[in-house]
Amino acid sequence: MASTTSRIRSEIDFDRDGKQVGFLRLPHSVHRSAYGWIPIPVACIRNGDGPRVLLMAGNHGDEYEGQIALANLLRALDVPDVRGRLIFLSSANFPAAMAGTRTSPIDQGNLNRSFPGSPDGGVTAQIAWYIEHVLLPQCDYVFDLHSGGSSLMYVPSALSRRHADAGRMAHALELLQAFGAPVSYITDAPPGDDLALPAAALRQGVLHMGTELAGGGTLTMTALRIAQDGIRRVLTLIGALAAGTALTATPGTRLLQVRGPDYFVYAPDSGLFEPLVELGDEVTEGQKAGIIHFHDTPWREPSLAVFQRAGTVLSKRIPCRTERGDCLFHLGTPFEDESRPS
Repeated sequence: MASTTSRIRSEIDFDRDGKQVGFLRLPHSVHRSAYGWIPIPVACIRNGDGPRVLLMAGNHGDEYEGQIALANLLRALDVPDVRGRLIFLSSANFPAAMAGTRTSPIDQGNLNRSFPGSPDGGVTAQIAWYIEHVLLPQCDYVFDLHSGGSSLMYVPSALSRRHADAGRMAHALELLQAFGAPVSYITDAPPGDDLALPAAALRQGVLHMGTELAGGGTLTMTALRIAQDGIRRVLTLIGALAAGTALTATPGTRLLQVRGPDYFVYAPDSGLFEPLVELGDEVTEGQKAGIIHFHDTPWREPSLAVFQRAGTVLSKRIPCRTERGDCLFHLGTPFEDESRPS
């Protein structure tokens, strides 16, 4: 019979006022440790009633901006700074974070493709189940800080799913404006896309906001500053932080959208990727996007990737060595609000 409770146990009490730090203990019996557990770091700051927020990073272990930004915020805040409750899960897929890889080295699990998870599954499925069925039901918001990881570099961006309800859509746009990344964009949920955190949040009635903060397997001062300042502004907007804790004024953000498959460019062949445009460039339909060189047969004419539509270049592949099907670029276009009153 399938389990209905998580095997993961928290060392901290999310219902208790104060600042607590500890671990989520995920039982993990291996040759080296028969009765061991994986220590997933978790923290909670609670100060009475107010907004209930899950702050996540390390959903992918090679995305560092959010992990550092949340660690800095956790150390900086004390109980009087908070209204309500903040739960910090800064290395959500902890095995992947420790390895510095997108997926878990234990089971190759991609946490952001593992929801709703299973309490009886592998390590990544158990983490996903705990987040969706234990943490999210205790929250009103989840802010999930991503970047491009090892394979992509982004114009630092914040993002939200498109909502049909006008009030929910307006609040999502308000959060993006407060975060203040250079670019913000609204995405459509692809058909059948129920495995990612935004879908898990929707199932639990929680409002999700994410980011794509640079990437390339490294960390830039600019992207880290955007993450740190933006999350303080968003928390202040919703009333989770005391007035005055947002340290900077809200900069402007350019609002875009990412919709169908034609927004993405993929490698048509395997080889060496030569980009022909840069981040932030404006491109046209049919414009050359990149060249794939055949280093194993250099006498062959290279293969060409082209843009299927006009738009702004939001992300670019970083590794030169590329295989057919790898994402090379994706675009954004001006946002069109299609929400309606509920």
